[in-house]
Amino acid sequence: MSKNIKPRKKRRLYFALEIGAFLILILLVGTLFLVQRNHMAKEAALEADRIQAELEAEREREEAEKIDLSGLYSTSAILLDLDAGEVLAEKNSGQIIYPASLTKMMTVLVALENIGDTSALVTLSEDIFPPLHNEDASMAGFEPGETASYKDLLYGALLPSGGECCVALARNIAGSEEAFAEKMNEKAAGLGLRHTHFTNTTGLPGVDHYSSAEDMAKILQEALKNQTFREIFTTKTYSVAPTNLHPQGFTFHSSMFETMEKTGIQDSYIQGGKTGFTLDAGLCLASLGEVNGKSYVLVTAHAEGNHDTEPYHILDAVSVYNQIAEKIQPEKESVAAETGSESGE
Repeated sequence: MSKNIKPRKKRRLYFALEIGAFLILILLVGTLFLVQRNHMAKEAALEADRIQAELEAEREREEAEKIDLSGLYSTSAILLDLDAGEVLAEKNSGQIIYPASLTKMMTVLVALENIGDTSALVTLSEDIFPPLHNEDASMAGFEPGETASYKDLLYGALLPSGGECCVALARNIAGSEEAFAEKMNEKAAGLGLRHTHFTNTTGLPGVDHYSSAEDMAKILQEALKNQTFREIFTTKTYSVAPTNLHPQGFTFHSSMFETMEKTGIQDSYIQGGKTGFTLDAGLCLASLGEVNGKSYVLVTAHAEGNHDTEPYHILDAVSVYNQIAEKIQPEKESVAAETGSESGE
């Protein structure tokens, strides 16, 4: 019996050692787990702090990049990033306004969507002119009984804001100005415009003829997708070929660019625009701007003044596009500096 004592003691010792080793192993695994979990918690906290810092920095950048429209002469305005389709800034943009000749952007857009051949000829009937003259509407220079192409009328509607061109387009496309206005309203509904209704093609005053800066910006955004519209909208001058009543032809001038030239306003950012004015509408402008390769749409409405005062609507556009340029430039310089640093320059 004494012979079995030593093996038993050895087995017990081995068993104790195994238990001890197992416990030590568990302790080590537990310690490693706790260390790892603590490390992961620290990493998670650091990542959360980093994300929070980035979000705060992004908010600060967005705040710094905001365009301020509060100082504009215009009581209503909206600025769109045309490439991204985003609203960058607005001021009473949903407020109901009288759009005046900004209406003609929709007139030309709808006309382009319904004209098969822009080189086809149209004769301007005599009864178009008396009502427009009575309302002191702006005219392109065509005369009663004159024959011109649809293309001439399209340019005449947008550049010198010719009322006779708009009515002639409407009558020849839809049969009457009223029927054409309904096509304009159908287009407005299709674009989801909430504050717009047209009763005529020229923007002459009417209780049921209204829009908003927001809606006008959407109209211009849509119209600029049409290459012909964009070409007309950004043209400074256009020459009409000889006609039956103008044997030498004649030339249209963009009312916006002409005003800028007369008043000495120079701005390389403004690519094109449509002006508007009535006593109720005030000075209005829808413009296309390009700053450092990015395109913008700006619509401003109801600036005080008239054709004999400072062009406050154009001054507003110059102010906004300059703001954009000032905010983009420091960012570009910062990126260039970082790139130069990384490349060892």
